[in-house]
Amino acid sequence: MSRELTAQEIAERSLIKTYRKSLWNPFIAAVKRYELVKPGDKIAVCISGGKDSMVLAKLMQELQRHTEQPFDLTFLVMDPGYNPANRALIVENARTLGIPIEIFESDIFDVTVQVEKNPCYLCARMRRGFLYAKAQELGCNKIALGHHFSDVVETTLLGLFYGAQLQAMPPKLKSRNFPGMELIRPLYCVHEDAIIAWKNYNHLRFLQCACRFTEARDAAGDGVGESKRQEMKVLLRQLKKTNPNIEKSIFRAIHGVQLDTFPGFKYRGKAYSFLDDYNGTADFLHQERP
Repeated sequence: MSRELTAQEIAERSLIKTYRKSLWNPFIAAVKRYELVKPGDKIAVCISGGKDSMVLAKLMQELQRHTEQPFDLTFLVMDPGYNPANRALIVENARTLGIPIEIFESDIFDVTVQVEKNPCYLCARMRRGFLYAKAQELGCNKIALGHHFSDVVETTLLGLFYGAQLQAMPPKLKSRNFPGMELIRPLYCVHEDAIIAWKNYNHLRFLQCACRFTEARDAAGDGVGESKRQEMKVLLRQLKKTNPNIEKSIFRAIHGVQLDTFPGFKYRGKAYSFLDDYNGTADFLHQERP
């Protein structure tokens, strides 16, 4: 008589089998395409308690288990000021899924709750700084975040509609303030719908943002509230009714930007006009190529 599988084993098996095409394969595709994981890496997987970071943790565990190029993992949970129930939910989910988390404290919620302008941006920047510092303290050379395909598309639209810029979210980047550290996004090719499906399949309940701004969005009744990102989700949902491939088109577009069609652009922080290229004065565009 075969034994009954644990919740952890069911969750792990579903990543490789049930959701192989929608989770495992695009995860592996991103890791390979963007060269996110290298032998000898020590990667801090940053867990907020939400669905994205939790599925990332499980995928990274599976990758470590099956790879022929060994690397190390540590699973960081920063408590920015969660209430006891939310923190308990993170701990319980980590136990259920077999994720050996390490929790450390910060006062981010206390700081950002007093900020009226761009509190979510400030929160994200502060979180990243705390996570970089802790990961570096533990001897890691990379932090892995749970940003996925849908985040990439929404961020592109947010920049266009509200930031007056064509700017994407790169799959990895080097830290400016923590030398030797990199940020990687292994879920870059994974759609949010697949993550939600995996969560529901395994009957899991994860943490939302858990701050007063998320509560305001939920209380608004329209699913948007003051959240511009949520507004992008709703917009894309509407557009997909007549163009099911719209997200793929946006994603492909940021991989094939045609600089010579833009009247202006920035490269490494320096602004250029199309006239620089037109007149042959854009130095980085006119270097001799081998």
